Amino acid sequence: MWRGPVIARKKELSNALKQKIFSMHSKLISIAARNWWDPDKNPALSDAIDKAKKDNVPNDNIIRAIKKWTWEDKSWSNIEQIIYEWYGPGWVAIIVSTLTDNKNRTVSNIRHIFTKYWWNMWEPWSVSFIFEKKWVIEIFLENESIESLEELVYETNALDFKVEDWVFIIYTKVEDFMSVLSFFKEKNKEIKYSGINYIANTKVKLDDFDKVLKMTKMIESFSEDEDVEDVYYNMEVSNNLKQEVLDFIEKNKFKT
Repeated sequence: MWRGPVIARKKELSNALKQKIFSMHSKLISIAARNWWDPDKNPALSDAIDKAKKDNVPNDNIIRAIKKWTWEDKSWSNIEQIIYEWYGPGWVAIIVSTLTDNKNRTVSNIRHIFTKYWWNMWEPWSVSFIFEKKWVIEIFLENESIESLEELVYETNALDFKVEDWVFIIYTKVEDFMSVLSFFKEKNKEIKYSGINYIANTKVKLDDFDKVLKMTKMIESFSEDEDVEDVYYNMEVSNNLKQEVLDFIEKNKFKT
């Protein structure tokens, strides 16, 4: 799946990346806490806290993030989600989802990354029509059987499901998302990802090394930006070319 979630479990994290992940979780918790500060009465906040704990976010960070919306923390700021849409190398459609308390900083950083790897980002080009926005729940299949998960799906109000790259993917309506997620958590299923996803209706196949390299470096740069939550794109690349690009980046990472 060519989706680039920023918040993901990694075996080794640099201090900078770890701080970025902690910061992003704090923003997500703050946004969820707008509706109600008590996670026992706010399923969205409970889910945000669970995700933060999985990434080893300290309890103090979680408490501070909640307090920003109870006015106990005087450093309160208005965090909002801003979506940027554009075309990348090879006319690959890209959607960048950000969470920010400073629009000017965020748009400047996003514009800089686009300009560095492709061209000047002066006017937004809408690419959202290429994607379908869905609420998804992804479950690892490593210790699960597809048949048993299928049976559980039929006990919920889920819309549909599929299996891709050893992940069981469940689609729901927005109003059913939290109940379906809670159901699978109660069944002690290991949730890989839960939230909104942009599913590409069409793919752009790239077989040019330079274009795939630029796209890969661009996505990497977005993922390192402190305000970027997720990156979605409709690039399709062969496994051989993908590995060739990754090997090149690894070999030259200290030369760039």
